[in-house]
Amino acid sequence: MLTILLLVLAVAIGGFLFIKLSPQFGGDASKEQVSVYEKSGHFSDGKFQNLITTDMTMDFSKGMIVLREYLKKAENRQPERPIPVLKIDSLDIVKNHPAKLTWFGHSTFLLEINDKNILIDPMFGDSPSPIPALGTKRYSKELPIAVEKLPIIDAVIFSHDHYDHLDYGSVLKLKDKVKHFYVPLAVGNHLRAWGVPAENISELDWWEEISLEEIKFICTPARHFSGRGLTNRFSTLWSSWIIKTDSLNLFFSGDSGYGPHFKEIGERFGPFDFAMMECGQYNENWDNIHMMPEETAQAAVDIQTKQMMPIHWGAFTLALHEWTDPVERVTKAAAKLNMPLVTPKIGQSIDLTKEEKPSSTWWRDF
Repeated sequence: MLTILLLVLAVAIGGFLFIKLSPQFGGDASKEQVSVYEKSGHFSDGKFQNLITTDMTMDFSKGMIVLREYLKKAENRQPERPIPVLKIDSLDIVKNHPAKLTWFGHSTFLLEINDKNILIDPMFGDSPSPIPALGTKRYSKELPIAVEKLPIIDAVIFSHDHYDHLDYGSVLKLKDKVKHFYVPLAVGNHLRAWGVPAENISELDWWEEISLEEIKFICTPARHFSGRGLTNRFSTLWSSWIIKTDSLNLFFSGDSGYGPHFKEIGERFGPFDFAMMECGQYNENWDNIHMMPEETAQAAVDIQTKQMMPIHWGAFTLALHEWTDPVERVTKAAAKLNMPLVTPKIGQSIDLTKEEKPSSTWWRDF
């Protein structure tokens, strides 16, 4: 009995020290920063708030059911073999394409637009976890291009601080080749803790905008949450983003449950030429913070986009559904709503200046 108690104590102390000392968990806000957040209109009781009530409670019985399902070996929750990816030539990136978008799986993109290289939620790690060895593994063995081979990046946009979007290891590899980071309020605390100079970070509140020469970035609402540790949930803001030039209007949803904010975004800033919409890692127990595929299709209609690409799938297993369920369901839902769908392969580039874009059912055939 004494041995067991000592073992439990050692694990508890080790876990506490890991959370306190590991750089993975990022930085915290100062009192002065908190006073600024309180003026945003959606920060109270020390926490950022969603625009509408978003209940995230789960009672013990539901929690045990979900845990049991997670532990159960289920078919098709991940691919039977590694997903192949198309490779990107680093020399091709520096050719300054007018508007080209390349998907890295999940919610990560390289956007080449107006002679600028922009990364969106660049998660290049093998596992979205503070302890990568214990987390779910990436479906593909490699990325379309190694981080080290990327050219200078003019801008990085992060939607929120969860591990499958903001990756410590990726930031360390990127920070010396990125000119500027654009993030929601308080997310900059993590970047500064990881060595990114404060002058290279811009933090935006919902509905605020900033320009990089002729490119405009607009931080817009999402219905989600944040936090990288056990006690800092809601400590940083989460968002969607608009990227706008004279010729293109793009929308990136980040992570979000369905809500009226999509329609408001469409009314204020639409129509959009192209939208990257969250579709994956959902469950009926947390549908307030992650849309079901049918809601994803409706949200695309709400924001008034001409074309929509489902994202947040194709890289990691973070929920209980089959790994192809998101794209199969959203394909049917989009067809019913007459919403044009774009489904490229991972690493396949999309020319945003052309109406016809690459689509296939690659997940069925590989």
